[in-house]
Amino acid sequence: MEPLTWASFLGSWRLAPGWLAVCVVLAGGYLFLWLRGRGRSTVRTWRAVSFVLGCAILWVCIASGVGAYSMSVFWMHMVLHLTLIMVVPILLVLGHPITVALESAPADRQSRARRLVSSRPVGLLTHPAAGLAIYTVVIVATHLTGFMDQMAMHPWLMTGEQVLYVVAGYLFFLPLLGEEPLHSDPGYLLRLVLFLIAMLPDTVVGIVLLQTTSNPFPMMMAMHPRWAPPALADIHAAGGLMWAAGDGLMMFAAVGLMISVVTSPAKRERMTGSWLDAVRRGVIATEVGADPKEQLDPDSDEALEAYNRMLHRLAGEQDKRS
Repeated sequence: MEPLTWASFLGSWRLAPGWLAVCVVLAGGYLFLWLRGRGRSTVRTWRAVSFVLGCAILWVCIASGVGAYSMSVFWMHMVLHLTLIMVVPILLVLGHPITVALESAPADRQSRARRLVSSRPVGLLTHPAAGLAIYTVVIVATHLTGFMDQMAMHPWLMTGEQVLYVVAGYLFFLPLLGEEPLHSDPGYLLRLVLFLIAMLPDTVVGIVLLQTTSNPFPMMMAMHPRWAPPALADIHAAGGLMWAAGDGLMMFAAVGLMISVVTSPAKRERMTGSWLDAVRRGVIATEVGADPKEQLDPDSDEALEAYNRMLHRLAGEQDKRS
């Protein structure tokens, strides 16, 4: 590769036919299904644009100078990583591809397809805890082990890594940003907490790379061109990107989710999730002497009076103790 300049970066595009074919098939298949079920589809136009944009960014990231220089400069490799595991999956998830596929199916097959999507085996794979675990393992295993050196010696591993990043990111963001008919439907409060937890692997990996005093990828760095930054400087820059940009993108997604909750009454009602909401309803029902199984409105005047009585009782018990 030529020394990295704006001219060489912008002039290093390639076709990447394999990835181009994948992206065209994904985007084309999505649009075909969306248009076929558009008369009864609940997926809005901006979501379809989001999915197609995610496919386009996936190809651009690999075919442009980002992909071309990702093995010459490690911090550019980190830009590729963050785009594939965060930016692209977020756009794909916002497109609601599962809903598009379900709503495009014939009416006699939709119920069977929905049962499959909401089944327990699929639910285990799409559970928020599973997505967080997969995301964490991928981030740590590809940056704090000898994987980078192995990838430098076996180029086919780079393609596998790119696929792994997109899949891991999709599984992580699917139950958090998506509104798909999945088995698991966590409350929005839990989703925000999981976003905060997911910052931990990005932060740890970023700090480790930023503070390392020895070259953790000797084989990969030995293949760098002469014009590339010194090994440690390159690794430190990549670590800073992982820490700052990784946490920044995660916070951006969390803020976007919070804005959608604040502006949607339906989402605000699901803030605590079904389990915490059931506990809340049970406590209020007990206070008013009702059956906990009954559908008692927790925002009714009766529930508010019961809540106030409970607070007064707790305050009295606290005064007696003191």
